[in-house]
Amino acid sequence: MSSVQPIDLNASMVRGALDPSAVQSIAVHGYVVAAAAMATRRAYQGDLNDFTMWGGAVPCDPAMVAEYMAYRAQVHRPQTIARRLVGISRAHTTQGLIDPTKSDLVRTVMRGIRRSTGGNQRQAAPVLKEDLLPMLGCMYGTKGIRDRALILVGFAAALRRSELVALDVDELQFVSEGLLIYLSRSKTDQEGAGRRIAIPNGRTSACAVTAMRNWLAVSGITTGAVFRSVSKSGAIAASRLSDQSVSLIVKKYAHAVGLPATAYSGHSLRAGLVTSAAKAGVSFSKIQQQTGHRSTEMLTRYIRDANVFQDNAAGLLL
Repeated sequence: MSSVQPIDLNASMVRGALDPSAVQSIAVHGYVVAAAAMATRRAYQGDLNDFTMWGGAVPCDPAMVAEYMAYRAQVHRPQTIARRLVGISRAHTTQGLIDPTKSDLVRTVMRGIRRSTGGNQRQAAPVLKEDLLPMLGCMYGTKGIRDRALILVGFAAALRRSELVALDVDELQFVSEGLLIYLSRSKTDQEGAGRRIAIPNGRTSACAVTAMRNWLAVSGITTGAVFRSVSKSGAIAASRLSDQSVSLIVKKYAHAVGLPATAYSGHSLRAGLVTSAAKAGVSFSKIQQQTGHRSTEMLTRYIRDANVFQDNAAGLLL
């Protein structure tokens, strides 16, 4: 297919949010763009760019979308194609155009792709409670002190990697019971209402509260980003870590203790808390309170996977 000029989805969102004939002030433009998080807008734009570089256009009909899906199904997983459809959909709906992704043809092709290629999304392996102590034993020097705090806090607070690297010192509050973390914004809190996460003082050497205290003391960080780059010589940079750095750190220590590094990612810490808590019999509501999950669908899947061997039918028979 021949390529066409990429479409600016941010501009489309602004144009389509209100009546095109209405006069929009700079403030209105700003609030319309702010309605979606920057990361969300980047994701939509990237997916739409892939469609237009293939040869797609906006507006388009269902047949064009179906052809694009069939072409991309040769190399992409169903989850990726489904995400691409969201960008195409937004490019239409924000301009008041008919959404071709809602047609019977596109829905049928999507079902066919899932049936033909399999729809199971690969999940990051969880860092379980029993994995933590061996990992902590592999941490040395200034960088090790940082990594200890990062991994233990990421696990105990069930933070996403983006939330972990976004932490600032003024969002931490040490109290007698442990540590309170204030998240001003997260993936499921696009309105910015914020929420507090409590990490109690630990009963073992794997205490996230102590680890965080030690990192702040050693680093001398009193304001700004909590988790920052550390050079080989131990020098601490002013810039915060990227979310990709969290994945690399988790993979590093997974490999160090003999776990398959490729199966782990930054999400492994969050998944590890949920899975470990479920195995320990922690109530569903308490796990959800810690993770901040709004939907119970994903949480239920974690808990189901954690208990797959519990009261297993084959185990009760053989």
